[in-house]
Amino acid sequence: MSDTQHFAFVLVEEFSHLAFSCAVEPLRIANLISGKPLYRWSFLSEGGAQATCSNGSVTLVHQGFESVPPCDLLFVLSGINMRAHGTRPLQTLLRRAHRHGTPIGALCSGAWILAEAGFLNGMKTAIHWDYHDAFMERFPEVNLVRNVFVADERHMTASGGTATADLMLHLIERDHGYDLSVAVADQMVYASVREASVAQRISLQSRNGIRNAHLSKAIARMRETVEDPLSPAKIASELCISTRQLERLFGKFLNTSPKKFFMDLRLDRARHLLIQSEASVVEIAIACGFESPGHFSRVYKSAYGVTPMQQRGRLS
Repeated sequence: MSDTQHFAFVLVEEFSHLAFSCAVEPLRIANLISGKPLYRWSFLSEGGAQATCSNGSVTLVHQGFESVPPCDLLFVLSGINMRAHGTRPLQTLLRRAHRHGTPIGALCSGAWILAEAGFLNGMKTAIHWDYHDAFMERFPEVNLVRNVFVADERHMTASGGTATADLMLHLIERDHGYDLSVAVADQMVYASVREASVAQRISLQSRNGIRNAHLSKAIARMRETVEDPLSPAKIASELCISTRQLERLFGKFLNTSPKKFFMDLRLDRARHLLIQSEASVVEIAIACGFESPGHFSRVYKSAYGVTPMQQRGRLS
């Protein structure tokens, strides 16, 4: 790795401007704070002149799709209507980059384009919650997860929006240390940086799934009983359906099990309390339905890679 890393961003028409800013600004701020050119970046678009994002803003680019720029990471950044913009020249560029061994990632809906190219088969993948149902239907061979980003696969993916900033901060910490990543987050006034394993909040309310009355009621009961969790069997009984039927609903619409969903919900609540409140770890464990602080600590570390006390320490 050279002293300066080069990130190339393939800007697909109607790309997300929010994800674009969250991708580039952490890199710029890292350079500013460190006083070193840790990162540089370039933009590609079909035609090689400019790219238009979904809000109508126009971004000038450095080159087209005729060649793969020498870079440490090539990110595909798209937004709405990505299916219409996954053109042959774009696919040719990505396959050429893949043959050259260039690391390729995807931001926002960009995972759809990588999946179309066959790059994501068997891999954990994140994509914006709005595309979850269609993605699972179209690409059953891809292991779609609800994480805000995935960084431990050959192809990194982030679900878009501020999740893109989470991924960039993760990369800054990986390559240049925790202190710099925290300083960058502070400059962004970004106080609630998320680890990869955090689930997308809105994806827990998958639009098609929430229209299912039984699933909607099951989620509501889980939210109501975080402090004293009900078993999936008890929830199913209250809804007058079988446990197996409840499991099928969660699997079909949310790509998870009722037990895993409920645990993720409780851990998410615990994490927000650790970050945003002064409640003790014992109080938070009780509030989120864990039988003991020790059990809470073990489950929390398994999910987020740090104990509740370490989570608090990272914020101090």
